[in-house]
Amino acid sequence: MGSISKPHVVVIPCPLQGHIKTMLKLAKLLHYKGLHITFVSTEFNHKRFLRSRGPHALDDLPGFHFRTIPDGLPPSDIDATQDIPSLCDAMNKNFLAPFKDLLLELRNTVSENNPPVTCIVSDPFAPISIKAGEEVGLPVVMYATMNACGYMGFKQLHALRERGFTPIKDSPLQVDGEMIIKHYHDNNFFYL
Repeated sequence: MGSISKPHVVVIPCPLQGHIKTMLKLAKLLHYKGLHITFVSTEFNHKRFLRSRGPHALDDLPGFHFRTIPDGLPPSDIDATQDIPSLCDAMNKNFLAPFKDLLLELRNTVSENNPPVTCIVSDPFAPISIKAGEEVGLPVVMYATMNACGYMGFKQLHALRERGFTPIKDSPLQVDGEMIIKHYHDNNFFYL
């Protein structure tokens, strides 16, 4: 009789600091409960983490591995925050192929130290994971990285815009009639 391997979860956050931090905490909890974890980050964020925590901060632990995918953006200052609209656009255009390739690589290199991938746990702000999961044949679980109140508020932005409640006329946040705050919704940017 063959041995039963641990469930293997691939965790992929939206490549923004607050999302990464929350997903990393979830990944640590899942690992603590006995699951094999592959945590996926962008090369840019991986380098930043190593710079802030030290060169061995992300050395693999038994059953917890870090992998990277490119973000598709031009090189930028490691100390600067990446432009969020550009990053979200790059995520929609550039993340699918490398993430799918990573999933296929993990599936094709099954060993005692790398059990078969069971599922993907993704941030709702990283929707490419759904398409990648479908194409590779893996279930995807979405984990909202923001608090419930913030998530529900965000979910209502589209309905508020459709009903004409936003943008707020004569708002101090407007420049030339356009809101200066952009939000990401359904893979598109729109002004509030």
